[in-house]
Amino acid sequence: MSEGPLASLDDRQRDAARTLRGPVCVLAGAGTGKTRVITHRIAHGVDTGAYSPQRVMAVTFTTKAAGELRGRLRGLGVEGVAARTFHAAALAQLNFFWPQVAGDTAPAIVDSKVRLLSHAADSIGMRLDAGTLRDAASQIEWRKVTMRSVEQYARDRPSGIPGLSLDALVGLQHAYEKLKDERRQLDFEDVLLACAGMIESEPRVATAVREQYRHFTVDEYQDVSPVQQRLLELWLGDRHDICVVGDASQTVYSFAGADPRFLLEFDRRHEDAQVIRLERNYRSDAAILAVANELMRGRPGALQLTTPTPAGPIPEVTAYDEDAAEADGVADRVAAQLAAGTDPAAIAVLYRLNAQSAPLLAALSSRGIPATVLGGKRFWDLPEVRQALLALRGASVAPLSGSFLATVRDILRSLGLTDEAPPAGGALRDAWEARAAVLRLAEEAPAEMTLRAFTDELTTRAKAQHEPALRTVTLATLHAAKGLEWDHVHLMGLSEGLLPISYATTFEQVDEERRLAYVGITRAARTLSLSWARMSGHRERQRSRFLQEIGTGTLRAADARATRAPRQRR
Repeated sequence: MSEGPLASLDDRQRDAARTLRGPVCVLAGAGTGKTRVITHRIAHGVDTGAYSPQRVMAVTFTTKAAGELRGRLRGLGVEGVAARTFHAAALAQLNFFWPQVAGDTAPAIVDSKVRLLSHAADSIGMRLDAGTLRDAASQIEWRKVTMRSVEQYARDRPSGIPGLSLDALVGLQHAYEKLKDERRQLDFEDVLLACAGMIESEPRVATAVREQYRHFTVDEYQDVSPVQQRLLELWLGDRHDICVVGDASQTVYSFAGADPRFLLEFDRRHEDAQVIRLERNYRSDAAILAVANELMRGRPGALQLTTPTPAGPIPEVTAYDEDAAEADGVADRVAAQLAAGTDPAAIAVLYRLNAQSAPLLAALSSRGIPATVLGGKRFWDLPEVRQALLALRGASVAPLSGSFLATVRDILRSLGLTDEAPPAGGALRDAWEARAAVLRLAEEAPAEMTLRAFTDELTTRAKAQHEPALRTVTLATLHAAKGLEWDHVHLMGLSEGLLPISYATTFEQVDEERRLAYVGITRAARTLSLSWARMSGHRERQRSRFLQEIGTGTLRAADARATRAPRQRR
């Protein structure tokens, strides 16, 4: 008998995918194929008749991840599964049930919390700058996702805002809530709270929701906040058909309310839970995994990653005199990889703070190396991409005068795509790379592709935020890099004050920084280089405690060879 969707899985992955009745907890380490397991498990459930697709909900944390789940399920022949973010699922239920419960349309969603906060501050005579308003918005978000009232927040808040007293901050939050109510609006976090409150207080709503969805899968469960956990419990009711998938070592959003205890204590809350560990990594070679394992040794929930891939080069550690020399040194390493024939899209430089990207961009640009900073404007929102999509859609209604690919190429050339790329480091090169990415999608399309079908495919990808890979080196913060991978990773800024960051003072905060370093290390597939600078401006820095810990084991040989790189001129 054919195993259908399970045929391509390894033994542990197959165990997880075969376990169709919950509660199930899959502890999936970095690179172990968790998305593959989630989608194949759902497909297997549908294939065997255990699941009806319309009664399955798969929830995750980003629109892009939800789009990827839907795309992979389509590839397995499964349609109709609700693969959504927590917020999208809650908003859909709120909009559907609110008129039935309240006899009116649901409130509008606040489009900018910072702008509304500014208006609230004005209403009570406070004048606050943009940075303070953003910090206040973050405090409000933390308060709500941890399900605290303003008064409870005042008692329990983990940290304050420089230059704003507790009384002033509490007053600002009260003014914000008052103004929001007067305008009949809900913010992003209110959507979860209101949906949970509606299910909890309205039995008919609870019955309808639980009748609609019978089987739940939660991706990235280590990032669940208390309000998301509460909503999940209300969706489930007294049933147990839930599968959670996560890795406690990749919890990097505790500051935003994520609580890994929900993952780590899943089997305590569900006495009959089945726990399956996925520790076979298919991304990184053995030398990189050795570094990752050493960093997380003894930490709660840490998995011991293994790989069938032979060990490659030992990750290198380099100490530089100063920040500028580190940027130059990393740029030189990238240039050497490109000269050896490496695809730019296979290289990433990762760092803790956005501010670290500026000298790096300058160093890469001076060497003619194109780079893209992750976390900027979304690809499908770029003006040149939107312009290209409109032009392609317009052309798709007229008869083609040539082949599909030739038509796409001609349209993109009319919009500014040249055969030769402009110099790296400017807006012209960025626009060129975006148009070139659209052309590559056309070049990779099946031979029978039509222009109309191609524009439909681009629209679908845009809705799912399924972005094509640009042929540029990627620069990203460690937070932005989570969930991604590259063949070659350069992790820079491994010094005290940067990683761990200077304001990480408690054990818990330092451990979160450790997990960030772990995320960065496990993004690498083939090579990994680590670096730090002894001076930042006039400030002397020490190498990160994480480097010291790793250096006592796996990296001892590399650490001993870490020489003080010569000062390089800009």
